[in-house]
Amino acid sequence: MQDKRYLEQLSLQYPTANDAAMEIINLSSILNLPKGTEHFITDIHGEYESFLHILKNGSGSIRKKIDEEFKNSLSAKEKKSLATLIYYPEQKLSLVEATEEELDDWYKTTIYRLVRVNRRIASKYSRSKVRRALPKDYAYVIEELLNEKEEVQDKEAYYNGIISAIIATNRAKSFVIAFCNVIQRLAVDRIHILGDIFDRGPGAHVIMDTLLTYDNVDFQWGNHDICWIGAASGSLACIASVVRISAKYGNFNTLEGGYGINLLPLAKFALDTYAGDPCECFKITGSQSYDPYDPDMDRKLHKAITIILFKLEGQLIARHPEYHMEQRRLLDKIDFEEKTVTIDGKRYPLDDCNFPTIDPADPYKLSEGEEVVMQKLKASFVGSEKLQRHISFLFARGSMYLPCNGNLLYHGCVPLEEDGSFKEVQVGDAAYHGRALFEKLEEWVRKGYYLPEGEERRFGQDTMWFLWANENSPLYGKERMTTFERYFVKDPSCYYEAKAPYYKYLDNDKVITAILNEFGLDGKSPSAHIINGHMPVHLKSGETPIKCGGRVLMIDGGMSRPYQRETGIAGYTLVSNSYGMRLVAYEPFSSTEDAIRNETDIHSATEVVQKTSDRLSIRDTDEGRHMQARIEELTELLDAYRLGIIRTHISTL
Repeated sequence: MQDKRYLEQLSLQYPTANDAAMEIINLSSILNLPKGTEHFITDIHGEYESFLHILKNGSGSIRKKIDEEFKNSLSAKEKKSLATLIYYPEQKLSLVEATEEELDDWYKTTIYRLVRVNRRIASKYSRSKVRRALPKDYAYVIEELLNEKEEVQDKEAYYNGIISAIIATNRAKSFVIAFCNVIQRLAVDRIHILGDIFDRGPGAHVIMDTLLTYDNVDFQWGNHDICWIGAASGSLACIASVVRISAKYGNFNTLEGGYGINLLPLAKFALDTYAGDPCECFKITGSQSYDPYDPDMDRKLHKAITIILFKLEGQLIARHPEYHMEQRRLLDKIDFEEKTVTIDGKRYPLDDCNFPTIDPADPYKLSEGEEVVMQKLKASFVGSEKLQRHISFLFARGSMYLPCNGNLLYHGCVPLEEDGSFKEVQVGDAAYHGRALFEKLEEWVRKGYYLPEGEERRFGQDTMWFLWANENSPLYGKERMTTFERYFVKDPSCYYEAKAPYYKYLDNDKVITAILNEFGLDGKSPSAHIINGHMPVHLKSGETPIKCGGRVLMIDGGMSRPYQRETGIAGYTLVSNSYGMRLVAYEPFSSTEDAIRNETDIHSATEVVQKTSDRLSIRDTDEGRHMQARIEELTELLDAYRLGIIRTHISTL
């Protein structure tokens, strides 16, 4: 039996036997509802249009519900129009109002259709959960339309009256928008983002703004996310990494437009320092948002921040011999007269040897101008209110890993030895492996952001960079990051970045079982899975995202446009619902404008990963287990009330 003091505390929340009994009844009824739909998405890399469309269409589930509800009673064109309206209600209604002659009739028909779709989607939820998803202004009206009223004799007249009143009061447009947003929200019960929201694509800030409005989202940090977290904390190495990647992809919109990062001091420094240098090794890879107004300046900026980065990384590596990354300090291995660099004992000619800010006697020291630039960039990152709000959200909802409903979620890998055993990795003065390593690294990440200035904060910030680039990082998982070589050396043989041993054991049942057990799951359970991203699946080359007989799911399908040539698709969503798990693969998304005007959707192909013999209920989830524990506690409280052990709280008012 629970400690009496605990029951007394619980009685403050449920002050009478009737209160306790009613909560037991409510929880017991919820336990038998179907399991909510979980969506797992990874490696978004700023591709906000594709991501937001997937979010709006519920990874294809909304169109599926429309097909199920209307079958042959609506044409394919009508179904497409209804789906597009649900995804983009404001934009679609503007087009409809400009072309529809009988607008009142259109609104009446459309609202009826939305009611039917919403009823089908909401059928798996309790009324209280649906009620919480409703907009305040229309909560009562929507609830009336969704729920059958047994006491009303002429139901058709009753509902016609409600809809006619909405139209007569000129509230039809705002009502339809609110209704469509409810459908979008109810289509997905929980969203898992398995890392790498940032970098490459133009709209990481748009993605974060959108996710801030969701209560049911969690993050497993990726290496690119960690680099941005480090930049927001003030880590100079992480700031330089973030700016370099943004410069490489011409993605200045996220930095300047999204977060208000002031790049003018860097641009002025670059133009002065590299005047006359064509910076041919620093061409912009380009993205859909890149506007080459002054490509010469952009190349100079790109080179300036890259040289600064190599210096800062060299300083950091020197501070941490336990990182075992001395071979990545390459500035001191340049022969400035011969214009060569020695890498792993082999000498390579340099494509570019114009380094006006590098002192051969002290190559990792920032010049005075570079120091000024970095301090101004640091002030800009630390002072960005929006960036700090987004990073705080990543901390509040994020972690290095997450066990959830029998699944183990993380972004990259678990560091392993060549024989498949857990690798001991030094963090500070001690070594850790497996789950303890993940937890210790997360502890230092949080300290690096939240602690006041001092040695511990700096160690935490250095840990963020370690997670970004070290071979023993669970978020990186490669032998080395060959950034210097790709800029300055033509020989592609030195670009190779060997994958960590983890990736050769993805089909090894013994190793996968050990990993699941290590993180507190039942490694022998057929319903236990490892779900991660980070490494794009080369579907085009015959690679499969489903490993180890379905026990491991690698779901990075190339939402980032630069990867789509390799993967052959444009991303995955793993969908887990009461019937099992299915993997949805997407073709490239054209544009939001095309989706609205031409009613195009993301074409997808679905592969069933696991199908349950019995439909899963909330009872089978982590949430259900918490509910069952609360029912047991409330049952003891109810018994204590009946036996007089706990007294009923009687109001004196």
